[in-house]
Amino acid sequence: MSATAYSLLGFVTWALLLLIWMEILRTHLVVSGRVPANGFAPDNSGLSPFLRRLARAHANCIEGLPIFGGLMALAMMSSRASITDPLAYWLLGARLVQSAIHLASTTPTAVKARFSAFAVQMAIGLYWAIKLLTS
Repeated sequence: MSATAYSLLGFVTWALLLLIWMEILRTHLVVSGRVPANGFAPDNSGLSPFLRRLARAHANCIEGLPIFGGLMALAMMSSRASITDPLAYWLLGARLVQSAIHLASTTPTAVKARFSAFAVQMAIGLYWAIKLLTS
């Protein structure tokens, strides 16, 4: 598999792991009787700050997947992964850093660092889109 394929797999797997983590914590809250099974809002409002951050980190992955995953999939389907391969692991790394910061803190410094990791992804995505459109 190419770096693009591994990075796309990593991106999807990371989103899945965040979802599993969130559902394990939610299941614990239901089983322990602290929250009714139908008592969850999609953003985990009313729950711990960590669960709210986890829900947002997962949502960020899902929001970014059609854009960044779409570019990687298009590159692979059109046999142009050579365009995305050099930066594919950088994109995945930036996504993991963004999520990790999101899970750790919402301080102003953390939010700026998280946005910086997202900005790296946007720059890579824009570069890929331009290269895919012009090659």
